Amino acid sequence: MALNLQTLLEETVPGMGYELVDVEFGSRGLLRVFIDKPEGLTIDDCVAVSNHLTRLFMVENIAYERLEVSSPGMDRPLKKVADFERFAGEAVKVKLRVPQEDGRRHFSGKLLGLIDGNVTIEQQNETLRFPRQTVDRVRLDPQFPEPGANKKK
Repeated sequence: MALNLQTLLEETVPGMGYELVDVEFGSRGLLRVFIDKPEGLTIDDCVAVSNHLTRLFMVENIAYERLEVSSPGMDRPLKKVADFERFAGEAVKVKLRVPQEDGRRHFSGKLLGLIDGNVTIEQQNETLRFPRQTVDRVRLDPQFPEPGANKKK
């Protein structure tokens, strides 16, 4: 009995020393696999995982046209409970599935975590809670210093 793709990836990628961050199906048979590791990724990491998955998919009869293995980027999505714990204190952007009463769907702030089933952020000294099932996505919001902020006078 063949495993489904998500299960196969969840069992394979961590065994290679990487975190499976996300899987996307694109147009024309494109399969994207996003991986990460605490010390960061190199192109060699992506090549190693791609080569391994290509062979594995052949054995398991997984149909796809093209495979891309890459980093999730600096604005990586937060999906698993462990992501919300690991990145608590970081700046995030939250997009809701349906607008709130005031019409807003997009929020940003400091991630406090996934608390009692709510994605919880602090925005301008106010705590905002969004039931997880109402959240479309949460992504890290990389913060960069203002140009020239580190210049000596």
